[in-house]
Amino acid sequence: MTALPPRRRGRPARTEAGAGPGARERILEAARAEFAARGYDKASIRGIAKAAGVDPALVHHYFGTKEQVFGAAIEVSFEPAMNVPDVLLAGTDEVGERLARTFFGIWENPATRAQLVAVLRSALTNDVAAAVFRGFVLRRLLERVAGELNVPDPKFRAELAASQMVGVAMLRYVVKVEPLATADIEDIIALVAPTLQRYLTEQ
Repeated sequence: MTALPPRRRGRPARTEAGAGPGARERILEAARAEFAARGYDKASIRGIAKAAGVDPALVHHYFGTKEQVFGAAIEVSFEPAMNVPDVLLAGTDEVGERLARTFFGIWENPATRAQLVAVLRSALTNDVAAAVFRGFVLRRLLERVAGELNVPDPKFRAELAASQMVGVAMLRYVVKVEPLATADIEDIIALVAPTLQRYLTEQ
């Protein structure tokens, strides 16, 4: 009997790994669902791979560690928020309202809310998840916003605006404090927008 050649290390064979067109997207979608359902601590590379129908080695091949998979899932979940600098480029008049409407519009969308809630919950309960979330928000979101502000201490202003929006999101969608949890979103925007306007534009 002819001996089989030793298996090469690295990416698993296509037939056993479930690799092929769309494999990366399936893994990412499965990761978002796993983190949403189980949180960062209980989600695992093996569970994500099983949900995606691939070998765990393929998850590592595309994303690396669980921390890196979580980072990729955060990026996809917050992808609509990446257009926030466009809101600022439209001018400073009523920028607070435009920013609030954009941000809370993402949270009000049932298609993205579950993943965003999972991200915040994981960041509250796990130091690694918190570090990933903090790094993403600071590097990818706030620094881009700050770069468009013509005011003193733009990064600090952007962080204050983010703290206002994330705080409201935490109480409304995660902790579900009443009456905030069931308040009309237009009422929330009307009250939050002037504060954002002051943070981002007042000299």
